[in-house]
Amino acid sequence: MRPLVTIVIPFYNDPYVGQAVESALSQSYSPIEIIVVDDGSTQHAERLAPYRPYIHYLGKANGGTASALNHGIRHASGEYIAWLSSDDLFYRDKINNQVLFMLERNAWISHTNFNNIDKNSQVVKYHAGVSYERMIDFYRYFLSHANPVNGCTVMMRKELFCYIGLFDESLPYTHDLEMWGRAIQAGFSFHYLNEALVGYRWHEAMGTLRHQEVIKRESAVTWQKVSYAIGRISAMME
Repeated sequence: MRPLVTIVIPFYNDPYVGQAVESALSQSYSPIEIIVVDDGSTQHAERLAPYRPYIHYLGKANGGTASALNHGIRHASGEYIAWLSSDDLFYRDKINNQVLFMLERNAWISHTNFNNIDKNSQVVKYHAGVSYERMIDFYRYFLSHANPVNGCTVMMRKELFCYIGLFDESLPYTHDLEMWGRAIQAGFSFHYLNEALVGYRWHEAMGTLRHQEVIKRESAVTWQKVSYAIGRISAMME
């Protein structure tokens, strides 16, 4: 029997959310559970109306992406968890290919390559992610303060959270980076599937562009913590 995969979609006032849900529903893999966590939205929730019979819709007070992800993970029934931002897209074989990849390697956590797309969902850059052949190179990217992991390409066993905990809700923008650091420090290898299975959308309203200064300040603290943990592991591999 194939494992159930839960796709968690955090949503806050995002006009692209319907496209994200559509891409989750169009996956070639089954069984899939889709959880949309409405993080206190005041706009665009009506775009989910056509999909409500096919998804689990959870509402909550606004608390940020980390809190929305954690809320979805706590309610997930899947053996595997995939995170899809409400402005991004999963390509049709994303879940299928990544599940097979993880099962073959007995992986607890993995990530993939991705394409950059624009506001009209047109690809502006193919295979935009960092590629590497050796784990030592993966660690070196982190140590140079370049995060090689796009959160929406990640798939994790739900059981992983029993060992390392959930996302840090005190970090509005670098909760993903901090989580990857904890996973690596705990000894879980980040397996990499070099296939572009996600459309990562760049648009004027994305938080990465709107909150650059705040992100920069928060990142400085998170990088210090992550770099220390990864540096120790990297040094042992040299």
